[in-house]
Amino acid sequence: YQNPPRITHHTVLPKDSGQYDIIMLSYGEQNSNKNFAKLKERFPNAKRIHGVKGIANGHIACAEIADTDMMWIIDGDAEVVDSFNFNYIVPEHDKDAVHVWRSINPINDLEYGYGGVKLLPVELTKKVDTSSVDVNTSISTKFKVMKEVSCVTKFNTGPYEAWKSAFRECSKLASKVIDRQKEDETNARLKTWTTVGHDRLYGEYALAGATAGMEFGLSGGSDLQLINDFDWLKERFDEQF
Repeated sequence: YQNPPRITHHTVLPKDSGQYDIIMLSYGEQNSNKNFAKLKERFPNAKRIHGVKGIANGHIACAEIADTDMMWIIDGDAEVVDSFNFNYIVPEHDKDAVHVWRSINPINDLEYGYGGVKLLPVELTKKVDTSSVDVNTSISTKFKVMKEVSCVTKFNTGPYEAWKSAFRECSKLASKVIDRQKEDETNARLKTWTTVGHDRLYGEYALAGATAGMEFGLSGGSDLQLINDFDWLKERFDEQF
């Protein structure tokens, strides 16, 4: 007796090199074209999804164009450092895990996963809950923090951009909505976001956004899904400035 042959599914194509698709996800960032051009110089096969409304929807769109079982995701405002080579190979037992590398914050010099390069399982990303506040921790129950610095998250390209980015991150930090976060680590980061960087480019707007986001996150009646609504964020910014 012999087992019948297994049907080979070609939904996700294997790559002999073991490398994964590199995709930039951008949505109106002022420096995204420059960052993508620099990325393409080193990695000519890099792809891009631009202008898809909704962060979860943007990630799903990236998954739809991926030809590998895992995919690298780079935010539009991320400038990948020269030492980062996208050469990590995921062990089979971690193929269902979200991997997040560190990023450097240009306002307060924090180094952690905020804005960092991500390596995501494609099929799980296609099924992500579009109503989730934090997409990365909603894709999988497995989350791996990688120690290497992958990029500089240059979100301070203008007053609104600096304010918006700080508001969103500090809303999540203050509300403790990010799954599996460590409270003492989160509190230390929140303090740095709200106190450090006045002298940096658009630093005063980042600190104002951080403070406003912290207050929003601590307010029990806040609808945290609003932090992914960029129209609502722009209205909040216009009210403050």
